[in-house]
Amino acid sequence: MSFQSTILEVYDFNRLRTNVTLDAIAALPDPQAVLGWRPGPGRAHLAWQFMHIAVTEELFATERIFGEPAAFADVIPRFKGGSTPDDNIPSLDQIRQTLQQSREHLKNAIARLTEADLTRIPEAFKERGWTIGMALKVLSWHEGHHQGQAHITLNLWKNRAT
Repeated sequence: MSFQSTILEVYDFNRLRTNVTLDAIAALPDPQAVLGWRPGPGRAHLAWQFMHIAVTEELFATERIFGEPAAFADVIPRFKGGSTPDDNIPSLDQIRQTLQQSREHLKNAIARLTEADLTRIPEAFKERGWTIGMALKVLSWHEGHHQGQAHITLNLWKNRAT
């Protein structure tokens, strides 16, 4: 089994869990309101968590590993790490589409990598000292981390005092 097939299998499992959470939101009477719900003032809403997963994948697949321009120039500033969640809530369809497109870009990027690339430290990761291999591990953890935040936020929404 190649490193590409191994890492993509893990990413597919992570996305399955993310999609289960999105499906649970879609089954609710007002998914758009749920996507915009925040667990507290200034905290990230559910939509931000999902879009953050997508734009981070996009940035890793393009700028950070290969130094190439990323897609989604209109949404990256709103959802990248360190951004402040705004009140312009993307639709469930936009979230799913962005997740799907960023995943395709990531798959294409991984297909371009060789075993030797895994030990290379791209310019974007020099300060952290991350090799491409480490970056791919962090990216896998990243989706699980934010999917977990979305999952608990959804549970808090379901159990909120009304």
